[in-house]
Amino acid sequence: MTDEKRGIVLTVFTYMIWGMLPIFWKQVEHVPADELLAARIVFAFILTVLLIITLGGGKQWIADIKSLWRDKKKFFTLMLASLFISGNWFLYIYAVTNDHIVETSLGYYINPLISMLIGAIVLKEKLSPSIKISFVLAAVGVTILTISYGSLPWLAIGMATTFATYGYIKKTIQLNALRGLAIETLFVLPVALGYYVYLFVDGRAAIGHTGLSTDFMLIISGAATALPLWLFAIAAPLIPLYVVGFLQYIAPTLMLVIGVFLYGEAFGAIDLLSFSLIWAALVLFTGTKVVEARKRYKDKRSTLR
Repeated sequence: MTDEKRGIVLTVFTYMIWGMLPIFWKQVEHVPADELLAARIVFAFILTVLLIITLGGGKQWIADIKSLWRDKKKFFTLMLASLFISGNWFLYIYAVTNDHIVETSLGYYINPLISMLIGAIVLKEKLSPSIKISFVLAAVGVTILTISYGSLPWLAIGMATTFATYGYIKKTIQLNALRGLAIETLFVLPVALGYYVYLFVDGRAAIGHTGLSTDFMLIISGAATALPLWLFAIAAPLIPLYVVGFLQYIAPTLMLVIGVFLYGEAFGAIDLLSFSLIWAALVLFTGTKVVEARKRYKDKRSTLR
């Protein structure tokens, strides 16, 4: 198997894991979202550090921390990124455990468009006519959903915005994905541990008091966070960026299917109309980016020959 084919297989597998995670979180929906977030931070940190040490990257991880500390701007920028991704995790967990899986899929569908919008506003990137049309189509779809719901789909918008902002911040700091995750969780680890102390003192901690199955699920929540990111870090460099962009819709599509067919969440004619507009926006958006990326990829390969 060539490196590119191996990269595609691993990327598909990674997005399938992300897409099926709602099933995992549904198993612990009896645990409040705030404790689930604390558990995810604590155990993701422990597992990620153990994985880094096992792979022989412990010294490099310490070197990364020291390097960040010397550059205070990068240090506090990454800290800000950790707050955004923690917020994204909380919104996602809250949505899944409160029967809003369809809304999570919406959030991850519109995330690429929000990312492009941030680029246009912050970096003054020029938008092609087709990208502008994509924004209009997506905006109409979200507006229809808003009118149908009677309120903004704030969970979806919150998830898309926090993740897109996180991605934008991360672009300014070049770090290995696994070591970067360990540092990001390290920033919020004291808060998570302090909150767990509070839960235990207040007698509200689920871990250690609800049963071994719950304890096990909370512990492996770290693996649910770290494993797909590690696989993605291995796979992404092996394939062109436009392929990654195309495959990213596997996850929200699986979330949508799981929400509607496995957990019976509502998805009527208005939802179908709204999502169809958003899907059309994504087809146009992704098609445009694929053409651009393929051209750059071919030009790069021609240059290397």
